[in-house]
Amino acid sequence: MSQPLMPKATAVWLVENTALSFDQIAIFTGLHELEVQAIADGEVAVGMQGADPIATGELTQEEIDRCQSDPNADLKMAKATLPQPKARGKGARYTPVSKRQDRPDAIAWLLKHHPELTDAQISRIIGTTKPTIKSVRERSHWNITNIKPQSPVGLGLCSEADLEKVVAIARAKAGTTHVPAAPAATSIMAAPEPKLPTITPPVAQPDEDEKHTVESVFGPAPTEGEGEGEDSSNS
Repeated sequence: MSQPLMPKATAVWLVENTALSFDQIAIFTGLHELEVQAIADGEVAVGMQGADPIATGELTQEEIDRCQSDPNADLKMAKATLPQPKARGKGARYTPVSKRQDRPDAIAWLLKHHPELTDAQISRIIGTTKPTIKSVRERSHWNITNIKPQSPVGLGLCSEADLEKVVAIARAKAGTTHVPAAPAATSIMAAPEPKLPTITPPVAQPDEDEKHTVESVFGPAPTEGEGEGEDSSNS
């Protein structure tokens, strides 16, 4: 269902000038019923000037009267009697006069960074002609010495979304769609444990005093019994 050009302003006018229910106004304007109720309570759209849908040809007085008498009926948009704007046909994008001198720079940038684009695609996206594109490519342009490649997005000749869309289409047709490679998994190897030097306990060396004792030099001292036996044998 088509909606009025200014939904909230139309809702303000219908709340102030008709006895339509909040639900009927919400369905016609595309707003939520609670938002319409807030407009009626003065909590939303405070000070907003209402837009008369009858004056704009969006509603008729007969349609409003019909829905006021039947709370279950829905408002229907009136048939437009004014001439509707015609949809713009496909063709080269219009470029303002102030930016036309920047088109060769944009062409050079596109030829350098997106060689997969065709002349027709470049012509549509920045609003130039194929002979101009050819002269920039062959470096036969009359101002080739002053042409510096610059992004058409930065120059304001197209939007980033339009450029990405055209590049994606061109790469798909050329079969050169670039899929970002998954980052290589770097295996983290455990660092080898440092080898601790083996410490050999020193062998206890006997002191010089312990080596040369009385017993080691003269032998063990004789006991008392052994001494008496020796004296008797000598006598």
